[in-house]
Order: sequence, then structure tokens, then C-alpha cells
Amino acid sequence: MVPLAMAQNVHDNILGAIGNTPLIRLNRITQGVRATVWAKVETFNPGNSIKDRMALKMVEDAEKKGLLKPGGTVIEGTSGNTGMGLAIAAIVKGYKCIFTTTDKQSKEKVDALRAFGAEVIVCPTDVDPEDPRSYYSVSSRLERETPNSWKANQYDNRSNAQAHYESTGPELWAQTEGKIDHLVVGVGTGGTICGTGKYLKEKKPGIKVWGIDTYGSVFKKYKETGVFDKHEIYPYVTEGIGEDFLPENVDFSVIDHFEKVTDRDAAMMTREIVRAEGIWVGNSAGSAIAGLMQIKDNFKEGENVVVIFHDHGTRYLGKMFNPDWMRSMGYVDVDGGTARSLVKNKKVTDVVGVEDTETVASAVLRMRENDFSQIPVLRSGRIVGSLSEAHVYSRMIDDPKVREQPVRAIMQKPFRYVDIETPVKLLASMISPESPAVLVRDFPANQTYILTGYDVLAGL
Repeated sequence: MVPLAMAQNVHDNILGAIGNTPLIRLNRITQGVRATVWAKVETFNPGNSIKDRMALKMVEDAEKKGLLKPGGTVIEGTSGNTGMGLAIAAIVKGYKCIFTTTDKQSKEKVDALRAFGAEVIVCPTDVDPEDPRSYYSVSSRLERETPNSWKANQYDNRSNAQAHYESTGPELWAQTEGKIDHLVVGVGTGGTICGTGKYLKEKKPGIKVWGIDTYGSVFKKYKETGVFDKHEIYPYVTEGIGEDFLPENVDFSVIDHFEKVTDRDAAMMTREIVRAEGIWVGNSAGSAIAGLMQIKDNFKEGENVVVIFHDHGTRYLGKMFNPDWMRSMGYVDVDGGTARSLVKNKKVTDVVGVEDTETVASAVLRMRENDFSQIPVLRSGRIVGSLSEAHVYSRMIDDPKVREQPVRAIMQKPFRYVDIETPVKLLASMISPESPAVLVRDFPANQTYILTGYDVLAGL
């Protein structure tokens, strides 16, 4: 009998099962692509995502450096997957976990982290990273306040990228027998694409590395211009990719090109991957395939393209795999016109708003000058709220001194961004007295329009 220690795929604990994930050829979802497309399916990791690799590496490197001590607490800001990897490592190694995340993450991710014994604190999404309420800032505060704690800091911790340099890159090189020509990866922390890409380019300098970004993120413009433009930042739905700051793990010299994908295309493609290939993957995989199809003319016959599938679809049961959610987001096809038909006769201009530091009186004047019944509220050019005429007048009647207060004191929730292909019938359900307008975004054209209830009513 073969000793268990020598048997194939036998491990002392669950951490030994991390890595060595399969490379699977895609046959239907990539119809029209001249090259052969392969998916590195990271859902086979114990935590069902690629983040297991870097989570374990960060923990082990912190132990070696004396930063993480016995009985300590692991703290991290996470969209869910890194937290899962850290939680698994913490259980095996005997640490506690406290995670912060954002309110845009799926409920399934938060529930999963709590199932692994972690404490999870949900923070608002639409605030600057420096804001004390952001999940970055809250996690840093918790590290300062918690004795014997260590913050993993996946964005700037170089062990993140190093994990993929040491594991993901070599695996792909071996699995393709060195015959890899393109690597396509959704970019969030930057660890996966830059660690893997660095290794592969050292082996074969001609390899092209393609980063998939999302609208509302700063990566693409920064790569192309060197300018960090806060006007590129606005709320987006896609999980796991894109950022509103520049993580140290994003090495722009490794990434040859960024391709942006809309929330709508990412969500619809996520569903399509499952139906076409039988591979149940999450939101970032949908973005990656949608982006791959947008750049397919760069791939030649006989080449091999590898795309990373980061995580599992079970984490999105309440979102893109939920028909009601898809309908509420305007991502499903409905008979009739779309928002594009409603804005075609509108003049293209920059969105007129009011800074949150200006007075309410200034906001009223701005609305009168532009004949607006509602207006976005900005902070350094970023939409952070809104004001409606009815709300302002109601507050001023209750207290005339409100006129001299800053807009932020009475602002309402920001108008919702919707894709220009959203059906008019679905737009109608998105507009209410509490949210009297939507911002329609033509992402490729970089144009934004405001649609009110009157506009939608005319379309109906």
C-alpha cells in the first residue's frame, strides 16, 4: 500500500489544495475568435477563488517577518474573495479575522465570510478611499485599535503579486507548454495580472498582457495618459475589478493595454458563460470574456489566449443569477425603446452640478439658471449626492436658515447610473419621488445625460 504522504492529491490540511487548477478550453462562448481560448478556472481552489493563492502567501510572509504572531488577528478590507482565503488560512493557523467590505458586494460573500467565523463590517461604497467611513480607512483604524493584529493590505502588499509569480505564472507556462501568446485578466489589486504577467514575459517577452477594467475605474486612462483623473470615478456595479486609486501591486509596465467593459455587458456575459460552457463563474469572469471579445481582432489563428476565471458563481446568486435583480438593473431585454432613444435629441454637455461645499442658495440659483428640477451634488468633480427642487423647498420652509448651509447638509442620495441600452419600460420603475432622475451613461462615447420622469413618460 502506498503511504498516504506519498499518494497523489493527499494533504495534511486544506491549504495544500490551493493551486494547480485546471486549464479548460472554451468552445462556444468565444465563437468568432481566431485564436484558441483557454480558461484558467480558479474556482477549484478551496475558497473557490484565485485569492486563496495570495492570501496564504501574505499570511506566511507576515509570519516569517514577525508581523503576524500566534493568537493574532488578521484584518483586511476585502470584496469577499481575499477575505475567504485569509479566513481559511486563519482557521488552519489559529488566528482571528476581522474584515471590512462595501455595501455593493453580494450578500452571499458576506454570509460566506461570517460562516468561516470572521467578523464582517459593511461600509459605504461611494466614498473616497481617504474618507474615514471607507472600507480601506475602517480596516486601517481597526488595525491601530486591535492588539496583536496585522492588516494584510492586499493592494500594496507585494506578497500578493509574488504569489502569482511563484504559482499561477509557472502553472500556465507548464500547462500551455510555453505556447501562450496572450493573457487576459480583470484588474483589481493588480496582483494576479502583474505577478503572472511578469513571470510569463520573462519566459517569453512577446506575450501580450491585456487588463480588463470597468467604467468608473481609473486604470485605463492612467495607463494611457499618466493622469489620475477623478472624473473617471463614479459608482459601478461590477465586483472584483477596477479601482478609484492606484494599488502598488498594479505594475503598469507589465500590462500592455486596458479594455473597459460596461456593468451590463459584464453581468450578461457572466450568465452566458455558464449556459455556453457549463463553467459556473462570477462577475469578473463575465467582464474578462466581454473584454476579450471586444479585443478579439488582436488575436491570430494558431495563437493561444488564456483568460483567468477568478471566482465562483455561487457568490452572485442574489445578483446576475437572479432574474429579478437583472430586471431591476435594466440588464434584461424588454420590448420597446431604450434610453438611447430618449437621449438622441438631447444636447451633449457636461453634467451640470453643484459642489457639496456650496450653499443651498447657490444650488437653488444653479437649478433656476438651467431650468432644472433636480441637480447632482459633486465633491471634487465626483457625484456624491443629489438635490431635488421639492426637497430643497420643503427644507427651506421648515427652516429658512437652510439657505446658508452647505449643500452636503441636506443632499439626497446620488442619482443612479444606468446603461444607455436600458429599456425605457425598466427606466420607469427606477424613477420615484425619492429618486426623481437617472444618469444615463453612454460608456464608449464617454457621454452622460440626465433623464427625468417627464423624459421617461414621453418615451412611454
